[in-house]
Amino acid sequence: MQDNIEDCAKRRLTERVDLETAISILRARGYDVEEMLTEMVRLFYVDLDEFNELVRAA
Repeated sequence: MQDNIEDCAKRRLTERVDLETAISILRARGYDVEEMLTEMVRLFYVDLDEFNELVRAA
């Protein structure tokens, strides 16, 4: 039951600039793509299409 409560509290990470910032912070901390995505979806609802586009462009 608590998982549902936590999911409701998630914020959206859908804006391109916000995703770029999150990716650059995690990359600077040594995360690879899989680890970045794992951390982001744990805390946010992530626009996966935008995430994949940004990762491919980098």
